Amino acid sequence: MDDEARDTIERFHEALNRRDLDALGDLITDDCVFEATSPAPDGTRHVGRQAVLEACRVFFAGSPATHFDMEEMFGAGDRVIVRWLYTWADGHVRGVDVLRVRAGRVAETLAYVKG
Repeated sequence: MDDEARDTIERFHEALNRRDLDALGDLITDDCVFEATSPAPDGTRHVGRQAVLEACRVFFAGSPATHFDMEEMFGAGDRVIVRWLYTWADGHVRGVDVLRVRAGRVAETLAYVKG
């Protein structure tokens, strides 16, 4: 993973934790793909900048006091793997995102959760 990909993913996670849709919009490609972890078992696929931002807006509205901590990040080429801890008022869950970075923007994020 190069420095540009690392920086992109760090800024992406910071924007998620701030619930900053404008910053997220600047950090994703027009054709971005986001596969969420729910509903189980396969999650929901969102394709395109507007669909991804709308999924984030809905998520933020329903999760006002949550936080993602990146526990580990590694990658190769345009792929980045982030192992994360997602916390809320009285609990947490761990998971992994498999991301693709293209030209300094997130082009794909596939989310997987433990349990």
